[in-house]
Amino acid sequence: MDDLTQIFNALKPLLQAYVPPLTAKMDDDAHFDLWSIKDVKIYGRQRKEVYLAGLVIQKSFVGFYYMPIYAHTELKSVLAPELIKLLKGKSCFHIKKLDGALPGQIRAALEIGYKFYQQNDWI
Repeated sequence: MDDLTQIFNALKPLLQAYVPPLTAKMDDDAHFDLWSIKDVKIYGRQRKEVYLAGLVIQKSFVGFYYMPIYAHTELKSVLAPELIKLLKGKSCFHIKKLDGALPGQIRAALEIGYKFYQQNDWI
């Protein structure tokens, strides 16, 4: 599967599974994101909400934005190597093809990130 809309539509339910308790602030045909709406202090800074993850159809890929890996880079060591190969920058995975294993790897990453946020009382 390599049509960007098909990739987006295949991955979106993985994120939707977290609504609630998380909130989708952006939900349309090309964007979907997950936020924890909660007053929290993160690394000394007060926040009213915390971004967990999102999908955005870009020009040549679907961006899977995954903030737990930005907040805690050690999470890279527990994510699937095939998924890590798609990481461009600090927290964006460029998905151009959706093979059989990738959805499960993204599902696992979301579970890990969600638990990390719970442990830090950000959800």
